[in-house]
Amino acid sequence: MRIPTVNLKHTVTALGLTLLLVGPVMGQQDTQELLETLRTATPEGASAAERNLERAWSKSGSAAMDLLLKRGRDALATGDIDKAIDHLTALTDHAPDFAEGYHARATAFFRAEMYGLALDDLEMALALNPDNFNAIFGLAVIFAELGDARRAASLYRRVLALNPHHENATKALDALRAQGIGRTL
Repeated sequence: MRIPTVNLKHTVTALGLTLLLVGPVMGQQDTQELLETLRTATPEGASAAERNLERAWSKSGSAAMDLLLKRGRDALATGDIDKAIDHLTALTDHAPDFAEGYHARATAFFRAEMYGLALDDLEMALALNPDNFNAIFGLAVIFAELGDARRAASLYRRVLALNPHHENATKALDALRAQGIGRTL
């Protein structure tokens, strides 16, 4: 007697496609709720709300990809930039739709002073997750580093619209305002 593997394959394929189609929508809804919680949080509750959102953005849906992200971040934390870039490049190669992989690798490229590559990865990260205020902040830092203070100020304001409690964006924007840049009329 032959086992009907074709039906099983179709069922598994259909289930997989359903999870792929439904999963991202549910994740986007959850992150939008977390983002709204962050926007409306008190200063005391903001750091917990920010951590929850960053944790959600750091979940790829694959244990192997999450491990690559962890290894890349660990290498960054110890200052091993080349190793971080290697792990994070493997991550972006294997999970090209995972925004946090590009964001983390952009950080590694920035620390290696490879600003063009960092800008490319931030562009990709923001194309995949336009609400990632940390990626926007990174973009602002690069523009400030490159001498485009007006664009940096605009980006810092965008960070603060998403996360009003982002201390580094507040400090950076205040410093630019003290120089007469980034003031709103």
